Amino acid sequence: MISKKKIVIIGATSAIAEQCARLWLEKQHLDLILVGRDVQRVERVAKDLRVRCPESEIQVVKADFLDSVAITATAENIAQSGRIDIVLIAHGSLPDQTECQYDLKVCRSALEINGLSPVLYAEAFAKEMEKTAYGTIALISSVAGERGRKSNYIYGAAKGLVTRYAQGMQHRFASTGVKVILINPGPTDTPMTAHLKDKGAKLASAEDVAKQIIEGLESGKSVIYTPKKWRLIMLIIQHLPNFIFNKINI
Repeated sequence: MISKKKIVIIGATSAIAEQCARLWLEKQHLDLILVGRDVQRVERVAKDLRVRCPESEIQVVKADFLDSVAITATAENIAQSGRIDIVLIAHGSLPDQTECQYDLKVCRSALEINGLSPVLYAEAFAKEMEKTAYGTIALISSVAGERGRKSNYIYGAAKGLVTRYAQGMQHRFASTGVKVILINPGPTDTPMTAHLKDKGAKLASAEDVAKQIIEGLESGKSVIYTPKKWRLIMLIIQHLPNFIFNKINI
């Protein structure tokens, strides 16, 4: 009997994460563990996924996103039931830049949930995967983390932390069986970006982004830009000299 692949999703109510789960379940039966703060919302996602693939085992885990002791315990408890194939760390929020600038409490919360929390989860699961020299940690960052811009530099700084952290972990595990994948989505059509859509922003669909994430994981890419055009866009933005960059309203 072939054991089911074990996939853990941190932030399972994320629109991108939910689409990834659907795509994975279309391909195979899974031992799928959905982790989130709001159990009722996560249960709604789980209920839909169970209907789509009754043969899969789908569990819901309530977890704290900022308490380091609780995060460690969550990773340890999940690892006790067998080695983990993939951990997708997908949670976050899109804060209002101006509000963050003038309310340090909001600023701190944005930095913690978008930067500190994902890397703590990555470190907690890395500890467990290191024991078996096996598994993949997939961290969703953002193209916003590649160069600070006045329109979203607080969110971008948090995602920049995720990006640098993932790079360091890739170096750490380079000669081992543990893989670390950095995912850099561009603006995506999710509830988190509804206000951008209302302003006419062009957003990629969560379904297309999820599809490219799954394809990138299967092909063994170390960095996934989705949509793919953002690799070139960010390469250009990163290399613009300051005297030009500072004149651009982005």
